[in-house]
Amino acid sequence: MNRLPALFLVLALSGCATVSKKSNLEELKPTVEQFHQVIRWKDFRSAARFIVPEKRKAFTKARIALNDERDLSITDYEIEDGQLSEDGTRAFIQSRIQWMRLPSASEHVSVVTSEFVYQHGTWLLERQDEGPFADELR
Repeated sequence: MNRLPALFLVLALSGCATVSKKSNLEELKPTVEQFHQVIRWKDFRSAARFIVPEKRKAFTKARIALNDERDLSITDYEIEDGQLSEDGTRAFIQSRIQWMRLPSASEHVSVVTSEFVYQHGTWLLERQDEGPFADELR
């Protein structure tokens, strides 16, 4: 009989952990949406604020060097999936991004995995494996 209350406690705590993880992904969603929107509108100064501090300078320098305000067009994006690490401090977001960079007239469709880290109460982008920013966000 004494095991029953302990079992309920374990189930209740594991249920709370699941709710917490979903809650963290839900908290991340506006950040991911805002990042995608600012890059789509070529607001790279604002986009840099979503990136971990140690990679912001490289991101900004690359935007200037590649003339991205003029030459990069992100025509569409769709957030497809998200997964949270066990400890809740990392999230992996999969997005489909359509983009092109002049002088090429070819549109690229990239399935991008973005790794976000939770630092000081904020979700920040640390890595991307594909897409127009992969070189400076590896």
